Amino acid sequence: MSFSSFAQQSDSSDKAMQAKFPNQYASWAATSEQTERSDMLASYPAAIILWAGSAYAKEYHSPRGHHFAVADVTHTLRTGVAPAAGEKGLSASCWTCKSPDVPRLMNEMGVEQFAAKNFTDVGTEMKSVVYCTDCHVQGKAALALPRPHAQDAMNKVHLPFEKQNKTMQGSQVCGQCHVTYYFQPERSNKVNIPWIFGSTADEIEKYYDTRRFYEWIHPVSKTPILKARHPEFEHWSRSTHAQEGVGCIDCHMPQTQGTNGEAYTDHKVSKALDHFDQVCQSCHSSEQKLVKRLNEGKQQIEHKAREVEDLLVKAHYEAGAAWKAGASWPIMNDAIMAIRHAQWRWDFAMSSHGLYAHNPDEGNALLDKALVQVRYARNALTQILSMLEVKQVDYPDISSKASAQKAANIALDKLTKEKQQFIEEQVNKHWPEVSQHGY
Repeated sequence: MSFSSFAQQSDSSDKAMQAKFPNQYASWAATSEQTERSDMLASYPAAIILWAGSAYAKEYHSPRGHHFAVADVTHTLRTGVAPAAGEKGLSASCWTCKSPDVPRLMNEMGVEQFAAKNFTDVGTEMKSVVYCTDCHVQGKAALALPRPHAQDAMNKVHLPFEKQNKTMQGSQVCGQCHVTYYFQPERSNKVNIPWIFGSTADEIEKYYDTRRFYEWIHPVSKTPILKARHPEFEHWSRSTHAQEGVGCIDCHMPQTQGTNGEAYTDHKVSKALDHFDQVCQSCHSSEQKLVKRLNEGKQQIEHKAREVEDLLVKAHYEAGAAWKAGASWPIMNDAIMAIRHAQWRWDFAMSSHGLYAHNPDEGNALLDKALVQVRYARNALTQILSMLEVKQVDYPDISSKASAQKAANIALDKLTKEKQQFIEEQVNKHWPEVSQHGY
């Protein structure tokens, strides 16, 4: 399969871009080589309990190259299958960051009208993976911000795209998608970035709490759960790198030279350390020292995260035991809200790819506060359980993905069979080729 077949713009348009920007095009095409990904639920099965009641407990993998964007969201169990006739399925908003066909459809239909469609209704329209026009003015090198939710967000913080400096513009282009968001229920589930009060975890939480918003009710603890979604842009924006004028492109898309000696931006988005001499050395004199520092920071964050997860799992089940014993909302409210807030900070930290490199200080602060909040919740629940004369709480087995999904009532075999049938009968026969890339 040729690289240009993935783009699926008109043949003439694709060939024109390849001819005009050959080095950039070839490096973009090389994201098809970035095939590796990890099963995050197998690595961190406690997350299945924390996300119980949501699609995230079904499947959650680490990201891979941009060329897999359409196929991965098509095949994941999280997007399920087509709903029965007359029923409302998953919103088409789930496509928002996967293809330049989304801004096209939003322009044709209207943003809310697009969001009101079912995810599976518009699968046949997703003809391109992440492509030039996701980040650039069509046919030009100039940067663009085509997604309405990103334009709206920057206006909320009084920093419209055209008034940003070069570093912010470059990072904001990435931040169209590498940012946290939610689906706005009163606006047909269109994508919205919750920055009314600001973009920190505290400020976003204030926005959600003010709105009494939640994504789902936890089936065990009855906690109204908030979900963070890869807030890399938010973490970067408050980092030392941002303060020094170093943005996403500087580290992950370094300047390099083609065979003709011409300088260009490498569009095979990759890890900064893969290009230490080009992107790190001006500030970090020793690669060995930097790697050691990053590894130590990662271990510290991972250790705290595992502790928060363990305590949250216990808190959810202690709350569940209290409800079964007859607890009422007036006595449970403080504990439930503490679970909500602790899990939000854990999620805001751990859903951000590369937090230990992007902003370890903020990551540690988030997890430290989450520890305080979940311990408060458990102390409150201990008193409630004692008052209700509950002698024993049955905690779930989270030693493996299989055991945790069993505890969360995830019928993995059934879900997988249904998904495979949908793929075979619909996707493979009727959807564009990009929806099958890598499977």
